[in-house]
Amino acid sequence: MNTTDENPPRVLVTGASIAGPALAWGLCRAGFATTLLERAPQQRNAGQNVDIRGAGHEVLRRMGLRAEVAAAGTGELGTRFLRPDGSVYAAFPARPGEDGPTAELEILRGQLSALLLRATAGGVEHRYGDHLVGVAQDRHGVDVVTAAGRRERYDLLVVAEGRRSRTRDLVFPSGTGAGYHDLGQYVAYGTIDRAGNDDRWWRWLTATGRRVASLRPDNVGSTRATLAFMAPPMGVDRLDAGAQIRVLRERFAGVGWETPRILDGFAARPDEFYFERIEQVRVPRWSHGRVAIVGDTAWGAPTGMGTTLALLGAHVLAGELATERDRGTSFDPARAFRAYEKVLRPHVEKTQQLPPGVPGIALPDSRWGLRVLHGVHRLTATRALRTVAERALLSSASTSLALPEYPRLQAPSGGK
Repeated sequence: MNTTDENPPRVLVTGASIAGPALAWGLCRAGFATTLLERAPQQRNAGQNVDIRGAGHEVLRRMGLRAEVAAAGTGELGTRFLRPDGSVYAAFPARPGEDGPTAELEILRGQLSALLLRATAGGVEHRYGDHLVGVAQDRHGVDVVTAAGRRERYDLLVVAEGRRSRTRDLVFPSGTGAGYHDLGQYVAYGTIDRAGNDDRWWRWLTATGRRVASLRPDNVGSTRATLAFMAPPMGVDRLDAGAQIRVLRERFAGVGWETPRILDGFAARPDEFYFERIEQVRVPRWSHGRVAIVGDTAWGAPTGMGTTLALLGAHVLAGELATERDRGTSFDPARAFRAYEKVLRPHVEKTQQLPPGVPGIALPDSRWGLRVLHGVHRLTATRALRTVAERALLSSASTSLALPEYPRLQAPSGGK
C-alpha cells in the first residue's frame, strides 16, 4: 500500500453516532481518505443525556471541541433522590471540575454526535441510508457490498456500530465474535413533554420490586425519562413499542410519583422511545485482519462510561493507525490494531468490572432494602463522604488510562 499523501489509505467507518465520527475525525487529521457510512437515512438527533468523564475531557481538548461541548450542556444542576411522594431525601449538586452522578459535561447524545459530525465536514465523506451486507478481505484490502448494491474496496474497515452490530458478525469467524453478559435488567428511555414542575435537576425514584424511574432536564424544551426494572430475560426487547409500553404499565402499576406521566409520554412519542436489555459485550479480539471494531461494538456496557469509552477508543485507534503510517516502512494495520488493543483493553476491562451485586443492589426488592439504600444515599451525600465517593468513582472508572500523545491528532489550536 502506498502511504503517501498522493495516494492515502482508504478507510470505511460504519456507524455515525459517537465513536464513528470521532474516529473519522482522527483518521482525516492523520491523512487517511475516510468514508463514514450510516444505516439511518439522515443524521440521528434523538437520544438521551450522556456524559464525558476523566480522560474523555482530554480527547475533546485535543479535538478542539471541549468548549463547544460544555456550551451545549443540558444545564443539569445535579441529582436528587426522591421518596415515593416526590420529596427529596438526598441531593448531589453538580460542581465545576467534579464528576458525581451528574458529570461536569452533560450533553444530549444527538447534540454531541452533531458536533462530532460537523468537525468532520469537508474532510470526510458522509453517506446515509445504507449499510454493509457483505464483507470479504485479503492481505491487501477489504471488499464490501452495501444494501444499495455498491461494491467497493478499501484498505481498512472499522465497525463503530451498536452492541448488536450486524457488520461485526459478518467479519468475525464463528467462535471469535461477540459474547454477551446479561445483567438482569430492562431499561426504557424516551422524550416527554416538559411540565411546569420539571426543574433542572436529575430526579431519581427507586421503588420496591426492583424498579427505578427518573426524569432529567434537557436544553431543547422537553424532558428525558427513564424506567428500569430487574427481571429474567423475557424477550420484551424484541416486542413492538406498543407491547413494551403495556409491559411497563403492568410493571410500574402502583409506583406513583411521575410514572403515569412518563408512560403516557412514551406512548405519545413512540419515535423517541427505546427499550433494551442491559448486557455487556465481550469480544476476544478487537480486530480481524484489516477490520477493527470500536465503541459499543467492541465493549458496549452499561457502566455509565459508554460515551467516554467511545471517545477514548476512537482517539487511540486513530492515533495508533497514524503512528503506524508515520513509521516510514511498510504500513501494517495489524500492528496498529494490536497497539490499540494493548493500550485500551486493560482500561475497558477494568471499567466493565462492576462491583458485586450491581446493578441489583441499587434496585432493592423489599421495603427494608429500600430503607438501607436511602440510608446509603443520605450518608454519601454528606460533604465529607461525598468527596471520598467522587474521588473513588473518578480513580476507578475515569482517570486510570494514561492517554498516549498523538501529535497528528491535535486540532489547529492545539485543543486548548
